[in-house]
Amino acid sequence: MKRYGSQEMSGKLMRVVMRRPGPSLRNADPSAWHYGPTFDGARAVQQYGHFADLVAASGADILWLDDRGDGLADAMFTHDPSLMTDHGAIILNMGKPLRQREPELHEEIYTRAGIPILGRIEAPGTIEGGDCVWVDRATLAIGRGVRSNQAGIEQMTAMLAPHGITVLGFDLPLWQGEEACLHLMSVISPLADDFALVHAPLLPAAFYFLLKEKGIRLVVAPADEFAASNGLNLNVLPTSPRKVIMVEGFPGTRAAMEAAGCEVQTFAADALCIACEGGPTCLTRPILRLAS
Repeated sequence: MKRYGSQEMSGKLMRVVMRRPGPSLRNADPSAWHYGPTFDGARAVQQYGHFADLVAASGADILWLDDRGDGLADAMFTHDPSLMTDHGAIILNMGKPLRQREPELHEEIYTRAGIPILGRIEAPGTIEGGDCVWVDRATLAIGRGVRSNQAGIEQMTAMLAPHGITVLGFDLPLWQGEEACLHLMSVISPLADDFALVHAPLLPAAFYFLLKEKGIRLVVAPADEFAASNGLNLNVLPTSPRKVIMVEGFPGTRAAMEAAGCEVQTFAADALCIACEGGPTCLTRPILRLAS
């Protein structure tokens, strides 16, 4: 059976890297990690367990990174330190200084799983997985902003060009500042190969026109729920095309997806996702998706 490969965002999720939070999250200093007022370490761990149960119930095989008290509270957001391709994993270089040690955790688990390393983004280049969107199997969009820079995009371009993959960079707004961070995936969640949930006002215009050119239908999430959640209403994980997991509490966003033909599951995440500024997509690093 194929062990890795993912150059799309919504195919059937078969294998995924996740990190079950433990002491590093329970004991995290909210001011150091930019966590919000609803943060509660013990409750966040409990809510993560409910989310992990939903992922496992989808049929995905989970490769676990353990939290043994290394102090890396954000390492539960496994989407960011690496990127998977059909040719192997790319180890990224984090733009957030507190997360600089996370990519080595990903390299270790890929080595143990027998997954080849295609390459690495090296300083001064930075790229975080939340800025990377596969528009199609041969086109990777990267948001250029607080966490991913031009040097990183140039390295990724050189790495993927021999495999026939075009890399396109799109400028992101500063939005709420450096600490809050706006990733490209803060404003788009692909839910099928021809369908995505978006917050249109913050989409880079050139990226918007690329999506239109590719025939990708855009469903706009309610702006009030985007504002109330700091974008977490939009952070939706497809476990297969049009089957998604989202944070509970955003009925307008859920209704918009259901009206477009999606099956939606929710979980309580006020102490986890809302407080820690990362949703279901952020909590997963897909390493094998079947083509949709």
